[in-house]
Amino acid sequence: MRTFARAVFVSAAAAPMILAAAGIASAAESTDVTYAFEVDGSTLTNTITNNTGGTLNCTTSVALAPGGELPPIFELGGQTIAETGEDLPGVTTQTLTDLPPGSYVALATCWGTAEGSPMWVSDYPGIEQVLAQFPNESFAVQQASTVFDIPGGETAPPAFPDLGELLRSGSAG
Repeated sequence: MRTFARAVFVSAAAAPMILAAAGIASAAESTDVTYAFEVDGSTLTNTITNNTGGTLNCTTSVALAPGGELPPIFELGGQTIAETGEDLPGVTTQTLTDLPPGSYVALATCWGTAEGSPMWVSDYPGIEQVLAQFPNESFAVQQASTVFDIPGGETAPPAFPDLGELLRSGSAG
């Protein structure tokens, strides 16, 4: 009898969580999650708006964009500069700081915490081919992946002394 009572209690306690997760999945829309990328100096900030009503896992990352051009989508794997975190409903930010000089593409992905939950990915040319490989419902978020440049530490050209001054002082010769 205790085993039966325990099973009923566990089921009753888990039911609201299962229903909440199913609610996110069944009522999901492409506009439930938005991204807004902003670059300031060597810092990228992604403002994430989560209107799903549930908790999401989100990642903001950058990939190199040689020559300021979007690389083919299948060359984007393995980003090492990223921030991942749990995002509650509402507005949160993820920030990547001290990015080295170069051209980058900003990328973002959020997904529900329950198995089978939908996924929201920043729009990118060819993203539909990638999303079709996942069994979960997925959406391309209208905020497209953005290319941006982090300027290098530009050095001033070397200062050449006034040649006339050098000749007059006798140091040129």
